[in-house]
Amino acid sequence: ALRARVRDLTNRRRRAGMKDIREVIRDLNPVLQGWGNYFRTGNASLQFQRIDSYVRVRLLRLLERRGGQRRKGFRWTDWPHQRFVTEHGLYQLLGTIRYPGGVHAA
Repeated sequence: ALRARVRDLTNRRRRAGMKDIREVIRDLNPVLQGWGNYFRTGNASLQFQRIDSYVRVRLLRLLERRGGQRRKGFRWTDWPHQRFVTEHGLYQLLGTIRYPGGVHAA
């Protein structure tokens, strides 16, 4: 269900007049935060990693095809996930897991 919601929010047709990727990130963050808060008390690190990767790919496709055409000279390697997080404020799921109770060494 989360992937479908991310796909809907990053739909190229819906974002046809997008001027800045921050608009999309502003809409994505509450969805990611809510989902992350609900599932962060379990062993969800692999799933969080997958979702973070999926969000990055969707954002890159939006950037690449701004204006309906592929942009020449656009390189995915110029846009690592951390750039979206630090420069544009994307909420990152990985690293937000909290285990209930304390961890005790035996």
